[in-house]
Amino acid sequence: MTQPAVLILLGPPGAGKGTQARMLEEDFGLVQLSTGDLLRAAVAAGTEAGKKAKAVMEAGALVSDEIVLAILKDRMAEPDVAKGIILDGFPRTDGQAAALDGLLAQAGQRVNAAISMDVDDEAMVGRVSGRYTCAGCGEGYHDEFKQPDKAGACDKCGGTVFKRRADDNAETVRERLKAYHAQTAPLITYYEAKGVLQRVDGMASIPAIRSALADIVGKITA
Repeated sequence: MTQPAVLILLGPPGAGKGTQARMLEEDFGLVQLSTGDLLRAAVAAGTEAGKKAKAVMEAGALVSDEIVLAILKDRMAEPDVAKGIILDGFPRTDGQAAALDGLLAQAGQRVNAAISMDVDDEAMVGRVSGRYTCAGCGEGYHDEFKQPDKAGACDKCGGTVFKRRADDNAETVRERLKAYHAQTAPLITYYEAKGVLQRVDGMASIPAIRSALADIVGKITA
């Protein structure tokens, strides 16, 4: 395809979006774009949009959709995203989805697939509360499902320092799941109406999910 692919991974906390996005980067040369990382990078680089974001964040306010879209537009102009992007954490609402459609249309692009990783809420509580990451490279692990091959050492970079998010506990996870269903799940309906929604079984094994996603993305990027 001539235009870079634009993928969105949908799913609640713990669905495995980050793990699968990293695999899609490896398998297809796509670039995962997290809004949090984008904001921090733009602020650090001192771009026009980054300066606006910095002022808003220093004031303790939420960065507007307009600023996020401006930062995303700048990032999508970089040469390393020529094969395509995986959006993580954006859009979160129908309004953001419509604004993203407008931004992409300006460049002759569109969302090629919004992939819903369908999971069981209670299973997510256990999945999230057991996860941790390598402090060095960010590779994700889990107490039950994915431990390093060599105990105490990251498979990817060999680092020996790991960390857990303070909010990865059962009570907080249940609140985040409620917020997800209230705010973000309607995106499934939005993208279904656009004809670009795809679903995968997020309760399957990591390799099985990787294979299912590869089937979807392979057709888009062919």
